Amino acid sequence: MSTKATWEPPHPEHGKLSTKEREELPKNAYAFPEKRKEPLTDASHVKNAVARFDQVEGVSDHERDLAFANIKKAAAHFHVEVKEKSWHDLGREPHTENRAQ
Repeated sequence: MSTKATWEPPHPEHGKLSTKEREELPKNAYAFPEKRKEPLTDASHVKNAVARFDQVEGVSDHERDLAFANIKKAAAHFHVEVKEKSWHDLGREPHTENRAQ
């Protein structure tokens, strides 16, 4: 059974986030919404979330399932290719490409 993503596009898109901007984001703007970890506000943040996925601590496998679903949804929105089929495939050097280029 596939986990349903909770991620929704932020309005407006963000680049670098200040602490205040990050705090003001809704939970559904994050890969890990309950922990408010890994904001997915633009293509760069999506790539960063993939690259750092295995570094996130204090989350359950269920939260990782949800985070991966959220990353995949955000990646499609921002035209970032995520080659991994499961969060279990993410290693030290995940592979992402910007399809918009």
